[in-house]
Amino acid sequence: MDRVEALEERVAHLMRAVEDLSDVVARQAGEIAGLERRVRLLMERAAEEEALGGAPPEANVRPPHW
Repeated sequence: MDRVEALEERVAHLMRAVEDLSDVVARQAGEIAGLERRVRLLMERAAEEEALGGAPPEANVRPPHW
């Protein structure tokens, strides 16, 4: 195998790796967008409950011994 063929083979493998990584990044971007939507909805829901005078979450209530 001469030098040019070896380089062509390496380039082909690298191009395949880049395509695979690109697919992974695209999938992760979609997942992140979905998670951001969920977080936004949860934050809006929590803000609405707080605005309506709902009881604070137990994590924010001082213990009785204070």
